[in-house]
Amino acid sequence: MSRDLKRQFVSQLVETSRLLRNYIDHRAKGRGTTRAQWIVLFRLRDQEGLSQVDLAEVLELQPISLVRLLDRLVEHGLLERRHDPRDRRANRLFLTAAGRQLVDDLDSLRDSIAENVLRDVSVASIQTSLQTLRDIKERIKSLAEPGHIAAK
Repeated sequence: MSRDLKRQFVSQLVETSRLLRNYIDHRAKGRGTTRAQWIVLFRLRDQEGLSQVDLAEVLELQPISLVRLLDRLVEHGLLERRHDPRDRRANRLFLTAAGRQLVDDLDSLRDSIAENVLRDVSVASIQTSLQTLRDIKERIKSLAEPGHIAAK
């Protein structure tokens, strides 16, 4: 594969990702939330009771960035912190009834976004693209491992 084709692919991936994030941000704002809050709410619906440290790791965020986001979710009554009975220094995170309702409502928004963005794209193309993106993600993770020296 030519170097130019690889450059075009990476550039297109970056630009498409930026546009998708902006589109999701715009749509989420219409529901009174942000993309970042949405991601936290979806993850906690699937893995309720995670510690703040574990959630930061799963979301690949710096803990300090996550704390500010969690503070806003608590202020809006969407999330609650409960002390971990096994570790008094740690908090476990749980959705409130309002948080659960919002994340359930956001499912329809997620479906709408997927439908709009992927309209007229074949199932085969989506499957191939999904596998390619997973492969790229794993490659990036391996390149970011300590001690790995990327080839020029």
